[in-house]
Amino acid sequence: MKKLFKWILPATTVLASFIIYACNKQLNLQPQGSLLASNVTNNSGVQGLLIGAYVLLSGENVPGQNLGNGSGASNYVYGNECADDAYKGSTPSDQPDAIPLMTWSLAQATQTNYLDEKWVVLFTGIQRSNDVIRTMRLSKGLAPADTVEYTAEARFLRGFYHLEGKKLWNNFPYADENISYVNNNLNVPNYTGGQYIDIWPKIVADLKYAVDNLPNTQPNIGRVNKWAAMAFLAKAYMFQHDYTDAKALLDQIIASGTTSSGTKYALSLNYQDNFNPATQKTAAEAVFQCQTSVNDGSAIATNGGNGNTGDELNYPYNHGPGCCGFDNPSWNLVQAYKTDANGLPLLDGSFNNAPLVSASTNPWTGTVDPRLDWAVGRPGEPYFDWGTIDTTWIRDQTNDGFFVPKKNAYALSQQGKYSSTETVFWGAAEVAANNVNLCRYADVLLWDAECEAQIGSLDQAETYVNMVRTRAANPAGFVYLNATYDATTSTYSPQTTPGDNYKVSNYPPGAFSSMGQTAALNAIYFERRLELAIEGHRFFDLARYDNGTGTMTTTLNAYVATEKNRHGFYLINNTAVFTKGVNEYFAIPQNEIDAENSTGKIYLKQNPGYQ
Repeated sequence: MKKLFKWILPATTVLASFIIYACNKQLNLQPQGSLLASNVTNNSGVQGLLIGAYVLLSGENVPGQNLGNGSGASNYVYGNECADDAYKGSTPSDQPDAIPLMTWSLAQATQTNYLDEKWVVLFTGIQRSNDVIRTMRLSKGLAPADTVEYTAEARFLRGFYHLEGKKLWNNFPYADENISYVNNNLNVPNYTGGQYIDIWPKIVADLKYAVDNLPNTQPNIGRVNKWAAMAFLAKAYMFQHDYTDAKALLDQIIASGTTSSGTKYALSLNYQDNFNPATQKTAAEAVFQCQTSVNDGSAIATNGGNGNTGDELNYPYNHGPGCCGFDNPSWNLVQAYKTDANGLPLLDGSFNNAPLVSASTNPWTGTVDPRLDWAVGRPGEPYFDWGTIDTTWIRDQTNDGFFVPKKNAYALSQQGKYSSTETVFWGAAEVAANNVNLCRYADVLLWDAECEAQIGSLDQAETYVNMVRTRAANPAGFVYLNATYDATTSTYSPQTTPGDNYKVSNYPPGAFSSMGQTAALNAIYFERRLELAIEGHRFFDLARYDNGTGTMTTTLNAYVATEKNRHGFYLINNTAVFTKGVNEYFAIPQNEIDAENSTGKIYLKQNPGYQ
């Protein structure tokens, strides 16, 4: 099995007796192997099923499915490439299923396999979570406390997977433990009585149960604790624009929250500590991560076992850790890291004007936020200890631009320890033990800043934003030229020549109050983009900020208007148009609609605007 706990080895001896089935094609496949409740009658057996539910956080390991590009934990296709953070990368003929998604031209859900891959992974995770709950009812020898604990973890995971589906499709069906093969109840509706079904109350109920019943700490770092569950419940409220309930939870997390090992939540000293496989797994900033490992005997012919195979394509082309030139950061994102003479962002939109950062002629010579060179690899800058980036690191400059992703990568000095040496289908070096941050403390601070700006104190909102910016301004965590990268500390030495003219400063006292609520919210949204770039959040954040106002349409159509004239916007001069009321969510996979509605009754209805 994959990616989770120190107790995974004894549990896998139990799981070896079973083949955990995929609920492929919206739960319409019969179980494979011998996974029956009567076979799992003790504590270790139930724990084994629970591990199987955690496994799907990675977006991989669905029996019979070779997934990854559309299903990875980072959501890089949907969150980065379908927004203004990144291009698809590679070449036009490579992974073409991403093109109609990132250009918002998907007329029919049959035009891409990516969405079906994600749907399959989420419903497999949901069904495995339900397996845990169903099985415990028949298992013998479980202590009452264990029953509550495992139910809380299973319901957290079920809530998490449904929250992911809600973000992607909005009209996503909810499946609880009563949806099973035992009662032949396989049709999970998203539509009844002439309207779509709102599943937010059920997601909230699952996450609330987890908050109320999980312990503050856990014996294993990969297991969810009370505080992580609280963060995702707050996230669910944020997506519903319920700032009052979200703020109450976020305030508690900031005051008292700890990691599963009991470390008080805090921003990591250096920004890169959150993405370095040597430092991220025990970082105080790690609220909840998809855990990864390599060289543990788990690699098989079709994937990378316990490694992060979801991002295995997102490396510079034939340089650095591996291949293949996908998820290239956009010009628009790179421009956003410009700062003014005071070290503050250019919030008026002028950041996207010429001159361009790192342009080959007439480049920007002003200051930039130092987070740029940890989120983005750009020409003339070191890529950890792999060497200095030049244009040969880009596979197709016409379509890919001049930048490469960095947050999923590892250092040359870490190769063989945090990268796989085992034989896998694609390439061992591309399978890494780099955890995927599903939520980190910076998320919490910036969510609470947003809540404060909406219903509380603009001064307190400014304080939270400045906490994030203070960490960014730490010179020990800058990228330096002519220096040696130490992967054990995420730092360069000697720290004499910064990688660029870095300058990032705090907002002066009272700045948010002076600018007013609307402008303060814009500053918070901008900060979230800078802090969380290329982490799969941008598209979903834009949709959440929009809330029916059309701001997402304005932002992304303006992005096209400018970006299509630059090297890098995929298929230069294309006529991509983001449509309000349609493209804020994705098309429901046609395979799932056909499977659910095969009897002629409509259980699963396509999202508005799609055929």
